[in-house]
Amino acid sequence: MCVMKKIIMSSFLVTVVGFMSCQTSTNTKEKQTSNKKIMDTSYKKTDEEWKKILSPEQYYVLRQKGTERAGTGEYNNHTEKGFYTCAGCGTELFSNEQKFDSHCGWPSFDGELGGGDRVLKVKDFSHGMIRTEIVCAKCGGHLGHIFDDGPTATGQRYCVNSLSLGFKPSTNKEEKK
Repeated sequence: MCVMKKIIMSSFLVTVVGFMSCQTSTNTKEKQTSNKKIMDTSYKKTDEEWKKILSPEQYYVLRQKGTERAGTGEYNNHTEKGFYTCAGCGTELFSNEQKFDSHCGWPSFDGELGGGDRVLKVKDFSHGMIRTEIVCAKCGGHLGHIFDDGPTATGQRYCVNSLSLGFKPSTNKEEKK
């Protein structure tokens, strides 16, 4: 009987350690209340209104916190100069200068526009992991997750679904923003 308990306990520990080793560590600071002007989040729509303006795939990602398959997104290998916007409300979130190729299968950025007021960071405990979800501050649309494993100077990797993004090509005036 004692041997059986040891086998069960060992199996349990191996499973727990296995789950923990698959997670990416994130030490990203959560959005805290400050004196900063917070973006207006009054962009409220019903599910029916969202379904009318989003494709079924966009609705799944933005409103139901889904994920597109790796390597299939329109903006994964996109290199045009301009601004990546929220597909739900059009808010400019990232610039082409913040984008890098992380080889993870989704568009990756090492920062965000707006100094932290356009993308909110929320603890995500889904799928047996502890991650930091990123959402559009204006409409609440799910963008993806942020990790502290980026290869650039910021050390951050905003891993974003292409389906949650739009793109606005830059003009010379906008490049100076």
